[in-house]
Amino acid sequence: MGGASIWHWIIILTCIINVIAFWRLLPQAGISKYLSILAFVPLIAVIFLWVIAFRTAPLNQG
Repeated sequence: MGGASIWHWIIILTCIINVIAFWRLLPQAGISKYLSILAFVPLIAVIFLWVIAFRTAPLNQG
């Protein structure tokens, strides 16, 4: 039972990049950026993409 292989590190890095992308994207859709942590789960990330795709953009106040 060895340590983590290169593939484990690639998957972890991909998850972190995915969370960072959602951290920047969700507030633009009017959703709390803290929900981006849930994007570690691939199914939830896909659901977020669907929500963002079909949601109307919030009106800018000001």
